[in-house]
Amino acid sequence: MNFAKRTSAAIFAAALSCGALFTTIAHADATLDRIKGRGALTVGVILSGAPFGYIDPASQEQKGYNLDIAKALADKLGVKLETVTVTPPNRVQFLQQGKVDILIANMQYTEERAKILDYVPTPYDRSGGAAVGRKDSGLKDWSDLKGKPVCVSQGSNYTQPLIEQYGAEVKALPSQPESLLALQGGNCVAAVHVGATVGLLLQDRPEDWKDYKILFPTELVPSDSVIWLRKGEGDTSAALDKAILELHANGKLLDYAKANRLLNTTFLEEEHKKLEAK
Repeated sequence: MNFAKRTSAAIFAAALSCGALFTTIAHADATLDRIKGRGALTVGVILSGAPFGYIDPASQEQKGYNLDIAKALADKLGVKLETVTVTPPNRVQFLQQGKVDILIANMQYTEERAKILDYVPTPYDRSGGAAVGRKDSGLKDWSDLKGKPVCVSQGSNYTQPLIEQYGAEVKALPSQPESLLALQGGNCVAAVHVGATVGLLLQDRPEDWKDYKILFPTELVPSDSVIWLRKGEGDTSAALDKAILELHANGKLLDYAKANRLLNTTFLEEEHKKLEAK
């Protein structure tokens, strides 16, 4: 092959390579196209209790702050909402297997989670862990948990700080209800879960929890609650981020929080003021 032919072949091969690369980039995130193509957004949700997600005993409908957000996102994408109930042990697996498009499932941002999943940059809440225990436990501070059994949900982002910072002996249960049942059964001295959830639980079921309280005034590792996606889904992330920013700016997220009795709305109030001004 002479020089001209070799050069022509090289240019053609390079063009094919660039074309293939462009095609890969252009179609790197097929999830948004798939959502719009089938006319539905499938969201993984946890139904462990108010205010985030629960089954209304009267209507048997799914309700909660996270459900309101999911409905709003589906509306903004112009599709219907489909929900899939997930649990702490299986939620990441359901996402990675494509059983759900996104997770709005009480998963706060951590660096470890961000290594295996992508997320929508703008948080829809900020929350930390509260320790529930018996009123007569004598526990006054997080440091008092050293060497003591503490119950959490499997996959909880509270596990690592409880072990590494406070020396607790963590027992991971499949779900929040099972963790709290273990607490009542005397299998742990405290159960650590999202403060808003356990706060409402104690408030709404005083007879069941009359001997228990939130033990410490501070919350454990307050973190951003974000929507999680599979790696490489930049188009979906951008579309959802735009929607969350709008819901902050127009005050809808704050409305959803108040309607679902979210106990601490300081973060949402601050975000609304900041984004409304822009």
